[in-house]
Amino acid sequence: ASLFPPLEQETRPCVPTAQAAHYLTLTPQTLREWACYGKHPAVLRPVRIGSRLAWPMAGIRSMLGVA
Repeated sequence: ASLFPPLEQETRPCVPTAQAAHYLTLTPQTLREWACYGKHPAVLRPVRIGSRLAWPMAGIRSMLGVA
């Protein structure tokens, strides 16, 4: 069983790095590097919440081609 809810059940506008990586089948470190070097796809611009990164669900869904 996954630690995270299925993509279609996630209702928050943004999710933490580990959860975003799970949905995108990437490593959390890849997402951190994207954020650090500005290499993220345009639809997946992370937001900072304090010292942490949060990733927009709309961008994750867009990258996966899910409405």
